[in-house]
Amino acid sequence: MKKTAMRALLVGAFAFGATAAYAAAPPAQDAKTPKGWSYEIKDGKRVPKGDRVTNPDGSWREEIKQGNCVTIKEKSAAGEYKETRQCNPR
Repeated sequence: MKKTAMRALLVGAFAFGATAAYAAAPPAQDAKTPKGWSYEIKDGKRVPKGDRVTNPDGSWREEIKQGNCVTIKEKSAAGEYKETRQCNPR
Protein backbone atom coordinates (compact mmCIF):
# COMPACT_ATOMS: atom_id res chain seq x y z
CA MET A 1 0.00 0.00 0.00
CA LYS A 2 2.82 2.39 0.87
CA LYS A 3 4.57 1.74 -2.47
CA THR A 4 1.43 2.60 -4.42
CA ALA A 5 0.86 5.78 -2.41
CA MET A 6 4.50 6.83 -2.82
CA ARG A 7 4.39 6.15 -6.56
CA ALA A 8 1.17 8.18 -6.94
CA LEU A 9 2.72 11.03 -4.95
CA LEU A 10 5.85 11.06 -7.16
CA VAL A 11 3.80 10.98 -10.38
CA GLY A 12 1.63 13.85 -9.09
CA ALA A 13 4.67 15.92 -8.09
CA PHE A 14 6.25 15.35 -11.50
CA ALA A 15 3.03 16.36 -13.30
CA PHE A 16 2.70 19.49 -11.15
CA GLY A 17 6.32 20.47 -11.84
CA ALA A 18 5.93 19.95 -15.59
CA THR A 19 2.75 22.05 -15.64
CA ALA A 20 4.40 24.88 -13.70
CA ALA A 21 7.43 24.88 -16.03
CA TYR A 22 5.18 25.01 -19.11
CA ALA A 23 3.10 27.87 -17.70
CA ALA A 24 6.22 29.88 -16.79
CA ALA A 25 7.62 29.76 -20.34
CA PRO A 26 7.35 33.19 -22.02
CA PRO A 27 5.04 33.43 -25.04
CA ALA A 28 6.62 33.84 -28.47
CA GLN A 29 6.98 37.49 -29.49
CA ASP A 30 7.35 39.07 -32.92
CA ALA A 31 5.82 36.11 -34.70
CA LYS A 32 5.63 36.51 -38.46
CA THR A 33 2.16 36.86 -39.92
CA PRO A 34 1.38 34.12 -42.46
CA LYS A 35 1.30 35.09 -46.14
CA GLY A 36 -2.11 36.01 -47.49
CA TRP A 37 -3.36 37.62 -44.29
CA SER A 38 -4.62 41.19 -44.55
CA TYR A 39 -2.95 42.35 -41.35
CA GLU A 40 0.28 42.13 -39.39
CA ILE A 41 0.72 41.52 -35.67
CA LYS A 42 2.66 44.25 -33.88
CA ASP A 43 2.91 44.38 -30.08
CA GLY A 44 0.26 41.67 -29.91
CA LYS A 45 -2.29 43.74 -31.83
CA ARG A 46 -3.64 43.40 -35.36
CA VAL A 47 -2.47 46.20 -37.66
CA PRO A 48 -3.74 46.39 -41.27
CA LYS A 49 -1.03 45.91 -43.91
CA GLY A 50 -0.33 48.78 -46.24
CA ASP A 51 -1.04 52.47 -45.95
CA ARG A 52 -4.78 53.04 -46.34
CA VAL A 53 -6.05 56.58 -46.75
CA THR A 54 -9.80 56.99 -46.25
CA ASN A 55 -11.57 60.08 -47.57
CA PRO A 56 -14.64 61.73 -45.99
CA ASP A 57 -16.88 60.50 -48.85
CA GLY A 58 -16.07 56.86 -47.97
CA SER A 59 -13.58 56.21 -50.77
CA TRP A 60 -10.14 54.87 -49.93
CA ARG A 61 -6.75 54.04 -51.44
CA GLU A 62 -4.20 51.56 -50.10
CA GLU A 63 -0.65 50.76 -51.19
CA ILE A 64 0.94 47.45 -50.22
CA LYS A 65 4.63 46.88 -50.97
CA GLN A 66 5.88 43.32 -51.46
CA GLY A 67 9.52 43.20 -52.51
CA ASN A 68 9.87 45.03 -55.86
CA CYS A 69 6.10 45.10 -56.43
CA VAL A 70 3.46 47.58 -55.32
CA THR A 71 -0.22 46.70 -55.19
CA ILE A 72 -2.63 49.64 -55.22
CA LYS A 73 -6.18 49.00 -54.05
CA GLU A 74 -8.79 51.69 -54.56
CA LYS A 75 -12.49 51.90 -53.82
CA SER A 76 -14.62 54.83 -54.91
CA ALA A 77 -17.50 56.36 -52.96
CA ALA A 78 -19.89 54.66 -55.43
CA GLY A 79 -18.47 51.23 -54.45
CA GLU A 80 -16.28 50.59 -57.51
CA TYR A 81 -13.21 48.56 -56.56
CA LYS A 82 -9.98 48.63 -58.57
CA GLU A 83 -6.72 46.82 -57.88
CA THR A 84 -3.51 47.36 -59.85
CA ARG A 85 -0.09 45.77 -59.42
CA GLN A 86 3.20 47.16 -60.71
CA CYS A 87 6.58 45.43 -60.43
CA ASN A 88 9.91 47.13 -61.11
CA PRO A 89 12.76 44.67 -61.74
CA ARG A 90 16.13 45.56 -60.31
